[in-house]
Amino acid sequence: MLNLKSYTAIALVALLAGCVSPPPAHDYTAFKQADPHSVIILPPLNNTPEVIAPYSVMTQMVAPIAESGFYVFPVALVDQTFKGNGLTVASDVHQVPVNKLHEIFGADSALYITIEEYGTSYVVISSETAVTVSASLVDLRTGEQLWQGKARASSAEQQSNGGGGLVGMLVIAAINQIAETVTDKGFEIAAMTSTRLLSSDVYNGLLYGPRSPNYGQPAPSEKKK
Repeated sequence: MLNLKSYTAIALVALLAGCVSPPPAHDYTAFKQADPHSVIILPPLNNTPEVIAPYSVMTQMVAPIAESGFYVFPVALVDQTFKGNGLTVASDVHQVPVNKLHEIFGADSALYITIEEYGTSYVVISSETAVTVSASLVDLRTGEQLWQGKARASSAEQQSNGGGGLVGMLVIAAINQIAETVTDKGFEIAAMTSTRLLSSDVYNGLLYGPRSPNYGQPAPSEKKK
C-alpha cells in the first residue's frame, strides 16, 4: 500500500513537472546564417472584431525589436508606402513577393503578424483585456523563414479579487471591463505581448541584433539546452 502511494506521488510530481516545462527551444540556425540587420513590420492580419488592433499591435512591436538590436523601419512610413501603391488590406500586403519588398524598402527581413485575440471580455465574475499575437520573421533576400513565435498577455495577470464575496467580484469585474474599454487597456497589454514575443531577453525570442551590445551571444533558450 505504501509503495503504491509512493509511486502515485512520484507520478503526480512528474506529471506536474511536465506541465510547466518550457516549449522546445527554437532552432536559430537559419537566423544566424541570414544575420538580418533591419526589419520592416508589415500591417498585421486581424482576426478580431477590433478595428484599432492592427495599429495598436504594430506600433508596440517597434520597441522590443529595436531594443534587441535591429533597425526598424518607421511603421507609419511603411504603412503609407503600401497605401500609396493601392495596398490597403493587410492580406494583400502579405501576398507581395519578398523580392519586391526587398527592392522597395531595402530591408533584410520582414515581420509577418497575425492578431488572434484583442480586447476586453466579460465572463460571469471576471473581466480581462487580452492580446494574443503570432508572428514570423522572413528573410526578404531568400524568402526563408528565420523565426516564428506566439505570445499572449492579459490584464487578469495584474488583477486581484480583493474579497467581498460574489457580489463584490461581480462589481469589480464590471468596473474593470468599463475602465479597460474606455482607456483602451489593449494598447498597454499589446506592449506586454510584443515584449514576450520578440525581445531577445526572453525564451525563444529574437536573437540579439547588430546594434545590441550582446550581439553574437547565445539566446536565452540556447543557454537552457
